[in-house]
Amino acid sequence: MKTSNPVLARLGQAAERERATGYAPTGPYGQPGHPQQYPGAGYPTAAGYPAAPPTVTPMSLDDVVVKTVLLLAITGASAAAAWVLVPDVFVGVAWIGAAIVGLALGLIISFSRMANPALVVAYALVEGVFVGMVSKAFESLYDGIVLQAVTATFGVFFLMAILYKARVVRATPKFVRGMIAVMVGLFAVMLINLVLALFGINTGLRDGSPLAIGFSLVCIVVASLSFILSFHEVEEGVRMGLPQRYSWVAAFGILVSLIWLYIEILRLLSYFQGDD
Repeated sequence: MKTSNPVLARLGQAAERERATGYAPTGPYGQPGHPQQYPGAGYPTAAGYPAAPPTVTPMSLDDVVVKTVLLLAITGASAAAAWVLVPDVFVGVAWIGAAIVGLALGLIISFSRMANPALVVAYALVEGVFVGMVSKAFESLYDGIVLQAVTATFGVFFLMAILYKARVVRATPKFVRGMIAVMVGLFAVMLINLVLALFGINTGLRDGSPLAIGFSLVCIVVASLSFILSFHEVEEGVRMGLPQRYSWVAAFGILVSLIWLYIEILRLLSYFQGDD
């Protein structure tokens, strides 16, 4: 299965690997809903008789929801702890350090061939520090902006969930191809802008100008639509009967989109704050 979300791209490949090693998301003799059992198939036992092959519990939508809530709770707790414990003088250092470590962990998880709950939880912890430091910095400049950004972020998330459930927005092949192209393009632009900023070159994409506002709006729209890709991949993973552990990968993908959306909304709101 071709996939659209870079974070969840391994789900389809995981299904193929599981099938290649004997796992099938169907029931006995093709009935849906249970691991496949083949007549006469089995593994040697101490007594020399074949034993039933191991069964694998397929992931469900509830699994993804539970894992997503758990990761959000970990991220929130880590952010709150960092906000309280990290002195103001070290906010910048903690911000940059968490961003670098979080990026490294995110790349490892995204390109890993196996779902690793420990790495996903570690990512949530590190990103919590990043989110906490960014939020603390913005809140120190604009009172109340963090609550506004959090409210807007979850509002957008639930709106996209409703639109996907109602099939108002669907992950058609054309939609998928367009989103991939836009997301890759945005990532390249943001990376180039970051490199130029390190050398003191201002491109106008992050300085509060009309161009910066327009760029942030584009990022928010794309981040919002990325949920459609995530929802689609989760739905396909459940349909194919991927093993339960892959719900961690799905939850990780949703967490990445939520953090991206939150940071972009926080940045956009800061552009409209008055000088205090």
